[in-house]
Amino acid sequence: MAYIPDAGRYTNMQYNRCGNSGLLLPAVSLGLWHNFGSVDVFENGRAIVRRAFDKGITHFDLANNYGPEPGSAEENFGSILRKDFTGNLRDELIISTKAGYLMWPGPYGEWGSRKYLISSLNQSLKRMGLEYVDIFYSHRPDPNTPLEETMMALDTAVKQGKALYAGLSNYQADEAKRAIEILNQLGTPCLIHQPKYSMFERWVEGGLLDVLEQYGVGCIPFSPLAQGLLTNRYLKGIPEGSRASKAHGFLKSHEITEDKLDKIISLNEIAKQRGQSLAQMALSWLLKDKRITTVLIGASSVQQLDDNLAALDNLSYTGDELNAIEEVLKG
Repeated sequence: MAYIPDAGRYTNMQYNRCGNSGLLLPAVSLGLWHNFGSVDVFENGRAIVRRAFDKGITHFDLANNYGPEPGSAEENFGSILRKDFTGNLRDELIISTKAGYLMWPGPYGEWGSRKYLISSLNQSLKRMGLEYVDIFYSHRPDPNTPLEETMMALDTAVKQGKALYAGLSNYQADEAKRAIEILNQLGTPCLIHQPKYSMFERWVEGGLLDVLEQYGVGCIPFSPLAQGLLTNRYLKGIPEGSRASKAHGFLKSHEITEDKLDKIISLNEIAKQRGQSLAQMALSWLLKDKRITTVLIGASSVQQLDDNLAALDNLSYTGDELNAIEEVLKG
């Protein structure tokens, strides 16, 4: 059957302004890092994308190397666009991609040179069948390429119309500050920064969030559930089929320590008292900070997507709840 989007898709989603820009992003965005590659079931990914859009998620986040195999998430997403998002529906979507990690062999297949970034964006557009992406990111800083060259490549992508906005990912506070200033000088302001940020990964609180606030740049944390650790999946060990159990996954079993498990159990008790799952609390805990524009979630099923979206039902915290969470995290 042809896909017809839910007519009420914008009714219940919260949209936040991205920094000082004119762009609104949904409080929850869908990332295609996992579950959308050539090793995954296409129709499952297609169902997740459809459901996300029906629920008001307009922002879909990719990168050149997402899969596995690298590039296959973009290919599959492009196929979903051609099947289900025809006509003017493209204008209701925010589609982002990135370049920075290894994508092809040789000296021009990774990092931050102008050659690599522009070539990679052209390949991404071809894989997805798009004329432009909404956001193009430098996926990581390159210690061997002048930052000016990397930022000039983002500026070129925007001025050529291949991207509407420029973004950064995985840049430390001082690197981000310099990059943002260079982009401002070029006339292509940085829209957004995508750092790894969760209850278990809080380095951004050491200066990056302050930089983003100072320069009016949005923030979209990735891995807000710590690759699934901040869910009920690991309360009793490593379940079969979880990310930690997969050979090609990024979460390794040795990362699940006794200390982490104790914290997960304690946090889960606080979440229960709030009437939330642990995952819902972990997402809402990030969104309580007004400097956070949107959180980037993954989903392996429609049900998991729906469960995570329910985080938006309770975004407020009491001082006692925040103190209790801090005690667990710092314990």
